[in-house]
Amino acid sequence: MSTKREKPQVGERVIFLAIPPGLLDGLPGEDQTAIAAMVGKPVTLAGYDEDGRAELDFDHPFEASSFHTIWVGPEFIARIEN
Repeated sequence: MSTKREKPQVGERVIFLAIPPGLLDGLPGEDQTAIAAMVGKPVTLAGYDEDGRAELDFDHPFEASSFHTIWVGPEFIARIEN
């Protein structure tokens, strides 16, 4: 029996655990604030890229009409356990 957890599936809500080093470098301040505000919150897993990074989609927490997509290593997300 494997002790390794299953990888979250596309379309699932996952918790964004932490900001990867360098992710915010060079981004405008409002984007940095929006991404930082999502740490610890559920986001939608949109997919995985060819390198295995998770694509996360979320609405801007402070602006109703703004949307973000970021790519992070799988160690920066966790499946939401019920």
